Amino acid sequence: MRFRKMTPELLICLSCVFLSLQVSVLLAAQSPGEPPGGAPAFARYDTASEVTVNGTVEAVNEVTGRRGWNGTHLQLKTADGMLDVHAGPSWFLSRNKLQVVKGDQIQVTGSKIRFNDTDALLARTIKKGDSELTLRNAAGVPVWSRGRASQCHRRSSGDRVP
Repeated sequence: MRFRKMTPELLICLSCVFLSLQVSVLLAAQSPGEPPGGAPAFARYDTASEVTVNGTVEAVNEVTGRRGWNGTHLQLKTADGMLDVHAGPSWFLSRNKLQVVKGDQIQVTGSKIRFNDTDALLARTIKKGDSELTLRNAAGVPVWSRGRASQCHRRSSGDRVP
């Protein structure tokens, strides 16, 4: 069997095919729950910046995210000023019967961040009256994310906690 010498054109063509395959594999390996760049959606949650704030809800806004899902943001008036609270997916709050309206007094625990040049809070828990909804676990991982739905819980003062 005789092999022919590889021409520069064939070498370039094979290199392009090889590079395309590598890029395809890398893109396929990225989880659908991750934003571009491969960082998990909860990467910005920093337990070191976790705070608990009390305030009055000034507005409840539904925001459409990059992937078309709707998230709930709360404009919270605190003693230190206004704070944009990123509560989580609207369907998750609705499924867990968390209804927050303008004028409600709530307590939010979460990671303080800068988002679009404003102070914001990635909510981990929201407490309204005797009810508390856990949105993220202690590490900041969203409880609505894949494989973690069983960690979701809503408590009232009369509920027993296992």
